Amino acid sequence: MNARATAGRAGVLAALAAVLLAGCAGSPPARAPAPSPAPAAPFAASAPAVAPVPGSPSTTLLVTDFGADTVTFVDPSRPGPAAALGSVRVGTAPYGLAVAPDGTAWVATAEGVAVVDTRTRTRTALIPYTTRTGRVTTGEYRGGGMGIALSPDGTRVYVGVNVPGGNGFLEVVDTAGRKVARVVPVGRRPFDVDISADGRHVYVTDHDSFDVTTVATADWATRRIEVAPYGTRGGLGSWLKPHYTAVRPVDGALLLPFEGERLAVVDPATGRVTIEPMTANAHQHGVTVAPDGTLYVVATGPIDSDVDAGPSLTIRAPDGSERVVPLDGPHESVTLSRDGRIAYVSGGFTRDGGWDGLTLVDTATGATTRLPVGRLPLTVAVLP
Repeated sequence: MNARATAGRAGVLAALAAVLLAGCAGSPPARAPAPSPAPAAPFAASAPAVAPVPGSPSTTLLVTDFGADTVTFVDPSRPGPAAALGSVRVGTAPYGLAVAPDGTAWVATAEGVAVVDTRTRTRTALIPYTTRTGRVTTGEYRGGGMGIALSPDGTRVYVGVNVPGGNGFLEVVDTAGRKVARVVPVGRRPFDVDISADGRHVYVTDHDSFDVTTVATADWATRRIEVAPYGTRGGLGSWLKPHYTAVRPVDGALLLPFEGERLAVVDPATGRVTIEPMTANAHQHGVTVAPDGTLYVVATGPIDSDVDAGPSLTIRAPDGSERVVPLDGPHESVTLSRDGRIAYVSGGFTRDGGWDGLTLVDTATGATTRLPVGRLPLTVAVLP
């Protein structure tokens, strides 16, 4: 896998994986070789980092506090703790977040989908799941809502509901009636939910079943697409699973990064998966894509500290060239400012090592600024 050592890694991986991998299990021998990538073009380390200029003077962010029961409002132009503008209780261990153009926020918590009026900063509803998820708990494996997305016409919210130890479900919420209107079976631990540009298909990224479930919104027909560049049985195939997906604007392809080595490009119409090389060389989680097709990928850190790189943000141009921005400590997800000048990277990694804050990355220079806000903030949204 490039110049990586492939022998003698099983013991190291087994010792480190409990800390560094999100819900992976198995006995890990060496990986199979990855495609040979072009050399990365990392940003030079900046010390001290220069605080980026926010996307606009009026930018307000909303983050889910996975380490609490709140969402927190953030002004990224304010330094230090002053950036936190206040919090609203929504429900235990909030995970995913979707915001409508009118400012209504839909939050996937362990208890149900919380509805927040971001203008008045109040919770206006908590919609319980119809799926039985067991006792309400916190932590990485808790039951309840994970990925969440709003339909393009605003009439539906789609939330992936985790059932500990079993397959999950996609619950479809009627936004007008504020109730669950339909439940669709999907795979295990639905980390992420995404929607095609025309709203005709929902894509559920199922971490523990190595797949993406496509759901046709016209008739609720489903299709499973396996996405497992390292395999699914034995060895590292038991560890290296899909986490989050980005829908490429130009053609609707699904983009799923793995280990800073492989980018799985999925044609959702045919189920065909092709692999492209990546260069960050670290365990990857959150993704987002800009309108021009530039992909942003968060790496949480190394599996094998002897040969793997640390936490980073990869900025991958549409032509496949990459720049890698080093980050201080594990991070989980990434969201762009409206003008694309700033990437907001959340510090709320779901395993040990997460921290209470965001890293702001200037996408042109790679300069970074750490902003202490929230309680293990996991998902970030830019408010209208």
